[in-house]
Amino acid sequence: MPTGTATRVVELAEKIQQIPAPVFKESRRAGFVKEKFINEGLCDVYIDEIGDVFARLPGNSSAKPLVVTAHLDTVFPMEADISLRREANRIYGPGIGDNSIGVAGLFGLVWTLAEQESIKKVSGEQVTSLPGDVWLVANVGEEGLGDLRGMRAVVDHFNGDVTAYLILEGMALGQIYYRALGVERYRIEITGPGGHSWVDYGKPSAIHELAKLIVKLTGMPLPDTPRTSINVGVVSGGTSVNTIAGHAQMELDLRSEGEQTLAGLVAHVERILEEAKIPGVNIEQQLIGSRPVGALSIDHPLVQLARRELLKIGINPNMAIGSTDANIPLSRGLPAVCIGITRGAGAHTHGEFIYLEPLEGGLQCLVSIVRKAFEITI
Repeated sequence: MPTGTATRVVELAEKIQQIPAPVFKESRRAGFVKEKFINEGLCDVYIDEIGDVFARLPGNSSAKPLVVTAHLDTVFPMEADISLRREANRIYGPGIGDNSIGVAGLFGLVWTLAEQESIKKVSGEQVTSLPGDVWLVANVGEEGLGDLRGMRAVVDHFNGDVTAYLILEGMALGQIYYRALGVERYRIEITGPGGHSWVDYGKPSAIHELAKLIVKLTGMPLPDTPRTSINVGVVSGGTSVNTIAGHAQMELDLRSEGEQTLAGLVAHVERILEEAKIPGVNIEQQLIGSRPVGALSIDHPLVQLARRELLKIGINPNMAIGSTDANIPLSRGLPAVCIGITRGAGAHTHGEFIYLEPLEGGLQCLVSIVRKAFEITI
């Protein structure tokens, strides 16, 4: 079981998890985090115009700042049952790992630095012995149709005037995401004349046409290398069981490790949509999300720093590709990695849980990376 600072991090994560924060509705959780930042004596605490929460932990020189982020939002709706329960070395609860424990890890970083006497109070504010400022950001819009809008705003703010970006995904301990997975998302809407299921039988149904389209899309051959995927995640439409549907829609998720492969997949989808058009039926597509591709070299000093620190706590890391907030800085050629502070499973389900035991090592690793990030040559 965790002790000391790790216990405080768990207790804070439980409080954060109990504040609903669906995408686009993170304001209550953001307000809670802002007050916690202020209570910790951090500097320049504010919420930007889209809801990201910023706080600065001052360093003792003019080195470029390190930006450490964790996303506030969850995939669960406001009305979801977010009950928590503990079993042995686990805590269960929707969003506890993705990403309540990650947000709590921002505070764990501050508390651990204080424990190590790397922080002193100057005029009531926390100041570190680190060479540069550490900006802590709890950002919005990482999940689903948030389309990384929070991280886009963060990178727009700091751009390349940073030492590095370090992104926390709570359950990703042992993963080093240094490559950004490309994602394109579309909403496809079909409209038709509609009518009565008996009287107007024979008229085209938007639902029937959508079903045909789904079969064609999911039947497309996809390469094994680079790994590529297609998923229809949401389907809706129709009025009643005895009505020929006049409207139906779906949300489509396209992913690939290869930028050109993803572009080719998008072009193939567009051809299928064009071919699916028939008289009396309208098909429209709308881009609802785009997560850009990017990567660091596996030999990049930041990647190797994260690898060394994980090895020190007995973890042989998985050098990974993923769709995370790191996509934005990586796509702009900026140094960034995404790491975790504990392990867990069941993300995006009501069976989501985190393990408590790995948390102390995860916090140790986080603090070591933060300390040494200022020393590496990037």
